[in-house]
Amino acid sequence: MSYLAGILAVVVGFIITVGLHELGHLVPAKKFGAVVSEYAVGFGPKIVSREVKGTLVVFRAIPLGGYVRILGMFAPGKPGRRTLNLKGRLTLAEEARHQSAQEMPEGCAHRAFWRLTWWKKAIVMAAGPAMNFLLAFLFLVIAMVGIGFRSASLTLADVSPTIQTSAGNVASPAYEAGLAGGDTLIALNGRDLSDWSDLRDSIASSNGQPFQVTFERDGDLHEASLYPRKTKDGTYVVGVTAGYEYTAASMSDVAKEYRYMFTGTVGAMTKIPQSLWNVTMSMVTGSERDSSGLISIVGVSLIAGEVTSDSAGTGVADVRSQIAFLLSLMASLNMALAVFNLIPLPPLDGGHIIGALYEGVRGGVARVGGKPNPGPVDTARLLPLTWVMGALLAVMSIVLVIADIVDPLSLR
Repeated sequence: MSYLAGILAVVVGFIITVGLHELGHLVPAKKFGAVVSEYAVGFGPKIVSREVKGTLVVFRAIPLGGYVRILGMFAPGKPGRRTLNLKGRLTLAEEARHQSAQEMPEGCAHRAFWRLTWWKKAIVMAAGPAMNFLLAFLFLVIAMVGIGFRSASLTLADVSPTIQTSAGNVASPAYEAGLAGGDTLIALNGRDLSDWSDLRDSIASSNGQPFQVTFERDGDLHEASLYPRKTKDGTYVVGVTAGYEYTAASMSDVAKEYRYMFTGTVGAMTKIPQSLWNVTMSMVTGSERDSSGLISIVGVSLIAGEVTSDSAGTGVADVRSQIAFLLSLMASLNMALAVFNLIPLPPLDGGHIIGALYEGVRGGVARVGGKPNPGPVDTARLLPLTWVMGALLAVMSIVLVIADIVDPLSLR
């Protein structure tokens, strides 16, 4: 596989990820009767668009995100609430309320998003991250169960005719014993071998003492004598190269990896300010960048390209392993998107979910106390915070993209 193939795989995977995240919002919103005017994957100029059941489906040129435009997000302000600022103009919140009311198609005011019950709002907003959690699990299942783990096998891939020792280039013990690629090693001195590391450790600790090796060839068992030789660096070898096999993981292994990925991602999200500072300082001072720190989709793409172009440098040796790595990378990316979007601040999904839950709790308390339902939460009042958070997210994205271009992380 080529460098560009890895980058393209991540770009396509990210587009699918974003598309399904936004679809998670779209489906319940339309199911609950809300008006969804646009479903977009990407930003910037339109590439292709088509109206589907009242929603404009758009694919845009810059594949760095997406959105679903649900109409009527903001409820009307309560009577008596200030609507003008000190300059006599509409406040940011009031302007948003007016726009929210005006964008509703004629005869559809009853379908405004703010009119949905609190639990429907919560479902619509939680469905996006839920889709990413599901995708992360599915990617892991395909990588760990469908492809499996690559491990050294006792079936030999190759037998070297010669090896380098302190005495020079000599015939390898395995070649002299008649071993060949495709032979499967069974036992040493009558003791069954458990795996390749068992063989390697036994040879390394042999101090040059000979072994009687039992091996299988074409269904028949054979025996031969091996005399380990010391190399220039002082280790004992016999001149054999391991073959490799793939072993499917169990679903319990997948569950453990999923839990580990989730807890690790949550821990990373709690350190975003510090991690962003570290990335910035590494870029400014030229110091080594923390490999466990923040990374943008650009950085993820570059790592993918690195893996698919240079197996020797990254330790991912063959196409099957590279595909498994890319799937695991996409699982991590989906987990990060899910957890990040659940941060309880606007404009993220978590901020909308918290608003919906607060509305439900407030209504429940009023009902228990025999008071009128206070109605929907006035989320328009949070717009100043939304703008600040949006600006901070934009700055963070720009810093990470620049860092991933000028000082990219590497697996080498």
